[in-house]
Amino acid sequence: MKIRKNDTVLVIAGKDRGKKGKVRQVFPKKGKVTVDGINMAKRHSRARRQARQAGIIELEVPLQASNVVLVCNKCNKPARVGFRFLDDGRKARICRSCYEVID
Repeated sequence: MKIRKNDTVLVIAGKDRGKKGKVRQVFPKKGKVTVDGINMAKRHSRARRQARQAGIIELEVPLQASNVVLVCNKCNKPARVGFRFLDDGRKARICRSCYEVID
């Protein structure tokens, strides 16, 4: 998966299109990501001892990784991600618009 935790992403599809946020969780097997403040849903919860508060809770629901695009740190634009092997043999992600290493 080309998106990792703590990456800044831009939502390109859905009700939150155009919003930017930081990736909180990545679910590679499901192909989904959770982004801070994006794709909020209301869930009704019952009080369970002292673990949770009862009532309507807003929480972030995972969205498809194909609906977000990585924002490059250098050029600050949404960019496709490529891979390159560095001189020391490590594999690194690169921005396809400015060809800078993202990692």
